[in-house]
Amino acid sequence: MTAEVTLRDAAPADAAACAAIYAHYVEHTTATFEEIAPSVEEMMARIASAQEQHAWLVAERDGAIVGYAYGGPFKARAAYRYSCEVSVYLDVTARGGGVGRIVYAALLARMESLGMRMACGGVTLPNDASAALHLAMGFESVGTYRRIGWKHGEWRDVAWFQKPLGGDGPPRD
Repeated sequence: MTAEVTLRDAAPADAAACAAIYAHYVEHTTATFEEIAPSVEEMMARIASAQEQHAWLVAERDGAIVGYAYGGPFKARAAYRYSCEVSVYLDVTARGGGVGRIVYAALLARMESLGMRMACGGVTLPNDASAALHLAMGFESVGTYRRIGWKHGEWRDVAWFQKPLGGDGPPRD
């Protein structure tokens, strides 16, 4: 039985833990196309930036951060202002235990409460676990960019998923 997970908004002091979690994905996987893990200071700036108009949530277990999820702008153009791109990263020890679903569900609810109408997520292929998480969270597959990124000596495809938030009516201004 795993200990209960608690969720909260990220604080500047969480940047080191988030950077450590993310560094694994940067250095050892193709889940992100970054090639150099960001510093704690850079992660602190990213947290602050996400929280300006979106959100960055952390999942804690026994006082330690085991994952995080955040939302940000999908694109810079004004027409996209009600759409967001979302991501989730888990400590390797927390994968497969439901933490991803918990923190992603909370993030999606927060994005909806902020007036977002569409959440989008990109998944570098192959990544069966992330694709399954998106589908389980109610996202639908909307297409794949082929050979869009180069990492670890190979061209990589990125599948895109989207999930409607907040209904079909006009956006809230």
